[in-house]
Amino acid sequence: MSTSPLSTAQAARAAIAARLDEIRKDAGLTGHELAQQCGWHKSKASRIARAKTAPSDEDIRAWCRVCGAEEQTADLIAASRTAESMYVQWRQIHRDGMRRVHEKTVPLYERTVHFRVYASNVVPGMLQTAEYATGLLQSITDFQGTPDDVADAVQARLNRSRVVQEGNHRFALLLEETVLYYRVCDDAAMAGQLRYLLEVMSRPNVSLGIIPFTARRTVWPLEAFYAFDDVQVAVETLTAEVNITAPGEIRTYLKALGELSRIAVYGREARERITRAIGSLR
Repeated sequence: MSTSPLSTAQAARAAIAARLDEIRKDAGLTGHELAQQCGWHKSKASRIARAKTAPSDEDIRAWCRVCGAEEQTADLIAASRTAESMYVQWRQIHRDGMRRVHEKTVPLYERTVHFRVYASNVVPGMLQTAEYATGLLQSITDFQGTPDDVADAVQARLNRSRVVQEGNHRFALLLEETVLYYRVCDDAAMAGQLRYLLEVMSRPNVSLGIIPFTARRTVWPLEAFYAFDDVQVAVETLTAEVNITAPGEIRTYLKALGELSRIAVYGREARERITRAIGSLR
């Protein structure tokens, strides 16, 4: 008889528990000694270490303080807080269609000042034209078998993308050159999308870099990710969206973005590559 695997949330809690237990071992303490020094019941440390009890923020602070590992407190608290929401399957997100998830994320887009985006597969959502978005979202809907509200979802995506034109927002966007050639819509729509990139990259609040096919890689191609200020990174996989809020992990993604930005081309050379991609459609 097969057994059901642990849910991702359970796996995340188990990972946090394992990290806490390693901290205890590194401090040379038994679970009983840790519980005593934290002022807990003698079995509490063991329950937390075995992921039987989810630690509160204060539990994590006390654990790290007693073990002399206070520098790890912030990351552990952030990871603990997001254990339930850090990994959400697209089929769950899109169970009622795509419009609602676009509308739900409007506040995040509106409060973000600095967007940093790496795109390895498709044009970033906030730069998509209606025709390009229609082709892409229709493909996603058909692949996932979720309710078809593509027209409404496209309009919601365009409404959310107003942040590029309105408000105090800055955008640092990196596209692999392959993105300019992946045809997720018909040729006319693709040409329109590429022409829009040429238009939007002239805005003073937008920095658009293209990573050439032939660039010497110091960072390998990654899955697409969106950094919202320094507080959240959303990573897009085939099956799920991973939302990262742990400061250490955010710093790693921003480090990768910095490395990728150094091998990208900008300005005239980026425009030439986009124009070349438009020419390939004729």
